[in-house]
Amino acid sequence: MYYFIVNPNSRCGRGQNTWNKLEGALEASGVEYEVYFTEKPGDARIYASKLTNGCKESNVIVAVGGDGTVNEILDGLCFCGSITLGYIPAGSGNDLARSLKLPRNPVKCLDRILHPKYYKLMDYGVITYGDGEVAHRRFIVSAGIGMDAAVCHNILFSKSKGLLHKLHIGRLAYLLIGIKQLALAKPSKGHVLINGVQKVEFNHVYFISAHIHPYEGGGFKFAPGASFEDGKLTICIMNNRKKRKLIPVLACSLLGRKIPNTGIRFYTCEEISIHMEHPMAVHTDGESCFCQKDVQIRCISKKLRVIV
Repeated sequence: MYYFIVNPNSRCGRGQNTWNKLEGALEASGVEYEVYFTEKPGDARIYASKLTNGCKESNVIVAVGGDGTVNEILDGLCFCGSITLGYIPAGSGNDLARSLKLPRNPVKCLDRILHPKYYKLMDYGVITYGDGEVAHRRFIVSAGIGMDAAVCHNILFSKSKGLLHKLHIGRLAYLLIGIKQLALAKPSKGHVLINGVQKVEFNHVYFISAHIHPYEGGGFKFAPGASFEDGKLTICIMNNRKKRKLIPVLACSLLGRKIPNTGIRFYTCEEISIHMEHPMAVHTDGESCFCQKDVQIRCISKKLRVIV
């Protein structure tokens, strides 16, 4: 059975347009399927939970939307039976699709899902945060604290994002808001504890991101060495006393070139605890986790079966 969870509002209505193309192809294929449309944030998580909670059958859940839609579905999944995840990108950033090298044509993506040749057992991450009531949230691409999360927060509520998407230059929204947040960004002191044993202190942290996949923020390749099937996180820490030295790092990340060593450090680990002197914005796959001082991030190895 195929269950489609569709975000019709992704990329200013692109999700609905994508579904209209898929619906005709599904009817022609004759496969048995059900479709669920989201109306507000959190709906995809609820649908995924209801479809998988206590289910012992083998089912395929297909996300139609952006990275945020996949994030909600992953966060709602109950791994009771044999669950396979398919993805048809219809978002603005599409960092997961970029990493998996999925076709841009939604019907071609659908054909891969209906006639799969390859499956991957993919890692995913879990972030834990909260001073009083502790919260846990899964992520499939990346999670971060600091400037990159502030960009994501700004994107979620940006009026210019919708206009730029209508003009088919939505990626420019990430760049413009990134420039704005870089100008406003203030570093913080902090330290990380890697795999519970290695403590590293920093004086001028702008952001710390933990990656399952190389990209985030609509194509910024902050973690070139990240692999979604090695059971590890790739940690990117942007730390420099002089803000202007971060500009080449961001430019090279966006262009996919080798990142300069100045102002950035990389670590590979199964788990990291992050402690900041002041609260900073936190995100999972571009979705807001508000502002936090302390977060813990860990990798769950090869638990998610994905059609690629």
